[in-house]
Amino acid sequence: MTPTQLRRIRTRLTAFAEDLFASIPRKDQRRWGQTYLRGLLLDGKRKSIQPMAARLTRGDPQADAYALEQALQQFVNQSPWDPTSVRRRLTQRITAALRPAAWVIDDTAFPKYGRHSVGVARQYCGTLGKVANCQVGVSIHAATDQASCPLDWRLFLPPEWDDDLARRRTAHVPDHERHRPKWQLALELLDELAAWGLAAPVLLADAAYGEVSEFRLGLEQRDLAYVVQVPATLSAYVEDVAPKLVPYTGRGRPPVPRYRQPRSSLRALVLAAGKRAARTVAWREGADRQPLGSRFVALRVRPAGVRLRRATHGGQLPVRWLLAEWPAGEPEPVAYWLASLPADTPLQQLVHLAKLRWASRARLPRAEGRVGAGPLRGALVAGLASPRDAGVGRACIRDLGAAGPKSPCVGLTTFAYCVSCNSWSPVGPARVRCACVDSHGRRHGCTPQLRRPNGVQVPGCAQTLAADG
Repeated sequence: MTPTQLRRIRTRLTAFAEDLFASIPRKDQRRWGQTYLRGLLLDGKRKSIQPMAARLTRGDPQADAYALEQALQQFVNQSPWDPTSVRRRLTQRITAALRPAAWVIDDTAFPKYGRHSVGVARQYCGTLGKVANCQVGVSIHAATDQASCPLDWRLFLPPEWDDDLARRRTAHVPDHERHRPKWQLALELLDELAAWGLAAPVLLADAAYGEVSEFRLGLEQRDLAYVVQVPATLSAYVEDVAPKLVPYTGRGRPPVPRYRQPRSSLRALVLAAGKRAARTVAWREGADRQPLGSRFVALRVRPAGVRLRRATHGGQLPVRWLLAEWPAGEPEPVAYWLASLPADTPLQQLVHLAKLRWASRARLPRAEGRVGAGPLRGALVAGLASPRDAGVGRACIRDLGAAGPKSPCVGLTTFAYCVSCNSWSPVGPARVRCACVDSHGRRHGCTPQLRRPNGVQVPGCAQTLAADG
C-alpha cells in the first residue's frame, strides 16, 4: 500500500486500530500500536521494524527514523501489555469479515542453521521437503475459496528439548513447557479459540493429523465436524456390520459384544466398490478459468481401532464418510479422507471441503513472498520466550481495515528475493550461505545477490537475505 493509499483509509484504519488495541491500558501504547500497523501496511519487501521505521519517516525531514525504530522495538518486545487480548479481538474481526467455510489445521517449518532458537531440531521440514534443522509451528487458519488467515498458533517443542537444560535456559523456555504431540497442540488451539467465543464450521487437516485416532476422538468429543486426510492403510468396517454376542458357556468371564468380522483397509474397501462407484466432481475454477475436477468414491464406513472401540463403551462404532479420489486412468485411488459430516451431505460438498485445504496451503508461498513472515514467527514463540507481535495476520489487517477480505494472509515459509530473475524463492534459513546451494539457483541458473537491511545492494556477493529480514 502506498502512502497516498494509506492516507485515504486513515479514518477507517484509526477506527480499526482503536478497536483492536482497546484492551491496552495506556494511550501511548495504543498510539504506537497504530503506528506499527501503518508500517506493516506500507509497501516494502521487508517488514521487520528497522525498514518499517525508515519507510514511516520517509519524506519527513524532521522525523527521526532511529528514534521511531527504538520506540517500535520497545512497544513490540518490552512494553507491558497483554498480546492475548489483541489476538483475540483480531481473530474475532477476521472470522466476522471472512466468514470462513472451514478451519485448516496445518504446520509449517522454519529452516535454521543454529541450535539455540526455541524448538529447533533435526526434523522433517516441509519447506525444504526433507529432514533438516528447523523449527515447526502448528497453526489454525480460517479459509475460504478466496482467502485464508491464521487464527491461532503454537510452536512445537521436540522431545529432545525436555532434558536439554542448557538450551532451555539460553532460550528462556519456561519449566512447565514440555514436548506435546502436534495433534495435541492443535486441540489446545481449538480450546483457546472456543474460549474466545469462536466455533469452527468444519475442521480440515492432512494425514499427519487425520491418521491419529486420539485427534479424531478429540474433535468428536468437542462436537466439531471434520474432513481429514488419512492413509490408505487405516482400518475400517463396512457400514452394516454390528457387534455380536456369543453364548456364555458358563466358564470364565462372560462374553461382551464384539465385532467378529475381519477389518479391511480403506484402500481395500474402495477397491471392492470398484471404479463404477466413482463420480466426476469439479470443486472450483483453476487459474485458467477451467474447472478443476476428478473422480471420487464416497462410502459410509465404521473406522476401527482399539481406542475408537473403547470410546464407545461397548456400543457401536460410529459411521463416517470415506472419500477417495480415483482419477481416470489410475489403477487405484490416490488420496483418502474421513469425514464426520451428516449422512445426507452431498458429494460435491465433501469434495469441496477436502480440496479446500490445498487451496489454502497454495496461497501461503505467494503471501510469504509479498509480505514476509517475521512477525508470525515471533508470535509462535510467545509463551515460550519473550518475542511477540501485534501485527500477526497483517495482510488480513490491510484488507479488513481497508477494502474487505480479498487477499491471502501472511504465511510461515522463509523466502528470498532473486535480483537476477526478479522473483521470490523458498531458500530455507534466514541467511543462505551461497546461492549455488540454493534450490532456486540450481533450477534457474541465476545468482541471487545480497540486499542489506538499508536497501544497499552489495555487488559480487552471492548471499541473500530472507524476505522477513
